[in-house]
Amino acid sequence: MIRITRSLTLVALCLLGLGAQAATVVKLHHDLTEDSAQQEGAVRFKELVEDRSGGAIEVKIYPNNALGDDVQVAQQMQFGAVQAAPIPTAKLSGFNKQLQLIDLPFLFPSREVAYEFLDGPVGDQVLSGLRNAGFEPAMFWESGFKQMTCDRAVHQPADLKGTKFRVMESPLLIAQYKAVGANPVPIAFSETYTALQQGVVDCQENPLVSISQMKFYEVQDYLMLSNHGYLGTAFIFSKVWFDGLPKDQQDILMAAAREAGEYQRERSAAREQGYLDGIKAAGGTEVIELTDAQKQAFRDAMDPVYEEFGGILGADLMQATRQELERLSAGQ
Repeated sequence: MIRITRSLTLVALCLLGLGAQAATVVKLHHDLTEDSAQQEGAVRFKELVEDRSGGAIEVKIYPNNALGDDVQVAQQMQFGAVQAAPIPTAKLSGFNKQLQLIDLPFLFPSREVAYEFLDGPVGDQVLSGLRNAGFEPAMFWESGFKQMTCDRAVHQPADLKGTKFRVMESPLLIAQYKAVGANPVPIAFSETYTALQQGVVDCQENPLVSISQMKFYEVQDYLMLSNHGYLGTAFIFSKVWFDGLPKDQQDILMAAAREAGEYQRERSAAREQGYLDGIKAAGGTEVIELTDAQKQAFRDAMDPVYEEFGGILGADLMQATRQELERLSAGQ
């Protein structure tokens, strides 16, 4: 009887072990702190997935580059070591060059136009190109419009001449700052604060969430509100991993990524004034809001980037982009 009881216990333990192993685990990376809309979107994704799957899918969130920087994580995703992440389009442009479209200067006149464009046919076309690189795309999340910080006041393009300007590893962003006479320096996001502090670079660009949460304002004297570019993130899954899932789990994950993305965008926009207020309250950074005329001067100075990268992005894509933006802007 004792032997039978022990055998049954072992069988039960084995079955429990198999049940635990059967749960699908999603490691979800993002590059911002836990006090961010990115984290809020990740938590909403986790809640939706775990609830709708009845616990068959478990989501583990790794904020603040805990699994490596964005490019390193994207490489891990190609062979399934990380399963999901919202990654800036500029950092994914090495995997799909058409994603550089989203980083063109002054592309979107407003958040509303950006969302409609990114969720429309042109955005879908650009996003779908990631499949060939080993990713299954869901939708565009965001960090928002980019602003400039510098150790000097900037009112016009000439003020950036000769400055060492930190950018993401992106040919288009490098060209953009060369166009205004700056010396662009690609530096990892996690190393940017130290680079600014030590004078390796003089300036950088990022949305307010990054400037605030990464405390770049502590080591920069001026913040220029320029809205000169839009930082979108592509929420992607590892394709080799995603393709191996049952269809019902694929559907749950894809729907959750899109619903959480809508929420993440709402929270991103809602948080911006708080970030700006916090930077002003800290007292060490002068905030300069560029006028429409000053923004136009930067737009004109950066305009050659459109011609330079038009051939790389493709004439058909550029034409479709112009037509779609004209249509959407007219509807505002």
